[in-house]
Amino acid sequence: MAEILKLDNSPLAYVLEYAVRLILCGKVVAIPTDTIYGLAADPFNLAAISEIFRIKRRTADRPLPLLVDSIEQAVDLANHPPELFFKLARQFWPGPLTLVVPASRQIPLKVTANTGKVGLRWPQAPFVSALIAAAGRPLTGTSANLSDMSSCSTADEVDCQLGDAVPLILDGGLTRGVLASTVVELLGERGRIVRPGAISESELKEFLD
Repeated sequence: MAEILKLDNSPLAYVLEYAVRLILCGKVVAIPTDTIYGLAADPFNLAAISEIFRIKRRTADRPLPLLVDSIEQAVDLANHPPELFFKLARQFWPGPLTLVVPASRQIPLKVTANTGKVGLRWPQAPFVSALIAAAGRPLTGTSANLSDMSSCSTADEVDCQLGDAVPLILDGGLTRGVLASTVVELLGERGRIVRPGAISESELKEFLD
């Protein structure tokens, strides 16, 4: 069974050290974000990536999004992102927008599901940014749920679905978001919504026309 650690009852430094130690050892940790609960792991550890697919019962042909704590960190993970990337990032980050761009060579193919593309997001959640900074690297940000089930907004919901499969669930209470992030794939200087989410089509319209 997973250990559930309430963020409001634990010193931040302790939580960060504990979670990062697990992540850097190749473990997968469930964390609250600004949208829904996600699974945080080291994207450069292939064993950890395999564990995410096992935990979620996810097929290997579905890529994993990554969470960052700055535009600069995202740029390092992308292969020559277009100007539209910067326009969207400056407008909507930190926030519930995932931008799909060509991946840099440092990202394992397993993360991109051999597509050569990666989804990047800077969450509007101070704890997530602190965790990324403490880990010294981006983290995976796929939703903390079984692939055929609904996403989770509470630690208890994560525990019901994944409690037997993850060592630690960080309980940040009810997440603020009801919807997952909106996913926009960038094709040069053009973009298309591939998954509707928390940022509406009308908000993106001026950038995607």
